[in-house]
Amino acid sequence: MAGRHGALRVAGRDAAVPVEIAATYGPRRRGLLGRDGIDGAMLLTPCNSVHTFRMRFAIDVAYLDRKLRVVKVRTMGPGRLGRPRLRARHVLEAAAGAMAEWGVVAGARLTIETPGDGKDRGHDGHDGVGAP
Repeated sequence: MAGRHGALRVAGRDAAVPVEIAATYGPRRRGLLGRDGIDGAMLLTPCNSVHTFRMRFAIDVAYLDRKLRVVKVRTMGPGRLGRPRLRARHVLEAAAGAMAEWGVVAGARLTIETPGDGKDRGHDGHDGVGAP
């Protein structure tokens, strides 16, 4: 299980998506391994590449820059190795098909809201999703 939880918002969309934030080594390393699915999304930070070895389901992967702008989105089936994205600072993972439904496309701006911090992160240019 990831260390923190929050809400993901896509600029121009009203709905928030639950997000698990994996900002330390253990949760980043585990990611979605051993799960049968995910409700919402998981943010891996810092991260610029993922794999789906030993995964049980296909996932959407969005590579995000420091300002949480989407650099690239792709769908990966189990047993795949993603190429590192040099401009990526974070990776957002979700069940295959979810990102299109949420409006997460290349160029989209995202915000991560975490309980108790009173801040929206991502639009102000700060890398605000690191370890607590």
